[in-house]
Amino acid sequence: MESLSKKKKVLIPEPLSLAERLYLPTIVKGLATTISHFFKKSATIRYPEVEREFSTNWRGMHSLKRDEEGKERCTACGLCALSCPAEAITMLAAERKPEEKHLYREEKYASVYEINMLRCIFCGLCEEACPKEAIYLDGPIVPSDYLRKDFIYGKDKLVEAPLTVK
Repeated sequence: MESLSKKKKVLIPEPLSLAERLYLPTIVKGLATTISHFFKKSATIRYPEVEREFSTNWRGMHSLKRDEEGKERCTACGLCALSCPAEAITMLAAERKPEEKHLYREEKYASVYEINMLRCIFCGLCEEACPKEAIYLDGPIVPSDYLRKDFIYGKDKLVEAPLTVK
């Protein structure tokens, strides 16, 4: 029994035909594939000159919106921070002072509103959770940078510019 298990199988290759020895059919197939790609539309986009079209459900950078009177919509309820699965949103609430009546809609506002863009996964849950429709993910692409602290966006980068009344 031991002599049967020690036997090895030997595979004898079949001899190649003339066409296989010349590699001609394989070379012709490769050239045909290469030439067919010359006539197809290029998948490359020349980025600085041509910008890619985004889909309708694309999510860009966050922006805090203002109402028709130019007041901030955010009332610091904290629902956006609670709904964020990445815990990227930090906010501190403050009471509005009488002289700030033209800046904020409600008695309470977000004195500090920060989003850590390195943690954000752009899921859009903060946008859906906001009852005042104050936050939207409709801005541009988040720009690249070298320092971590530059990716923490405060109200100075997030709040849209106030409306100018003519």
